[in-house]
Amino acid sequence: MRERKKRLTRERISGVATRLFVERGFDNVTVAEVARAAEVSTMTVFNYFPRKEDLFLDRIPEAVELLVGAVRERGADETPLAALRRLALDLLAERHPLGGPGEGFDHFFRTVLEAPALRARAREAVEEVEGALAGALAEAAGGDPARPGRSARLAAALIIAGWRTCYVEAAARQLAGDPADEVAADHEAVIRHTFEALERALPDGGPGRG
Repeated sequence: MRERKKRLTRERISGVATRLFVERGFDNVTVAEVARAAEVSTMTVFNYFPRKEDLFLDRIPEAVELLVGAVRERGADETPLAALRRLALDLLAERHPLGGPGEGFDHFFRTVLEAPALRARAREAVEEVEGALAGALAEAAGGDPARPGRSARLAAALIIAGWRTCYVEAAARQLAGDPADEVAADHEAVIRHTFEALERALPDGGPGRG
């Protein structure tokens, strides 16, 4: 019950912040204003979100959890790369915010593009996710996840670069006014093409074949 309450509080704060940032612009809203609108103290906001940027980019921990989980929980005969491709397609099918295109996501993309601080935090997030994935790939290969080797780091870098390229392409199309459903239909083909290219670059399916 306590964890559920904390999760709901976190979601409420982030939801309020997102609405304010989209309506007024990230730089025009203070953390204190978010706290008042969410009916919590400023200290409570920072307890859940150490940085203002994380109020909007609140799915960074979820991205880490999903990618690492896909590698760790893959099938016995499934490569890490195959598990990650399956995750990417599942997120797209669910119209999950981390999956790429979706109805109304253009407001999110535009808010990020208009705020240098959010763009900088997004770049940091990519590095964080890449590092976590490298650790998971190293672990899958029987290595130390805290000290991934060169092959795990390279594989993670290639996979995240491919995933990011797919995501950015979908975002650009939505920002240009293409309907979300149309972008999503094309995005599936983009994901499959990208992972086919990754399979050629990583013929063993990434370190740690099942």
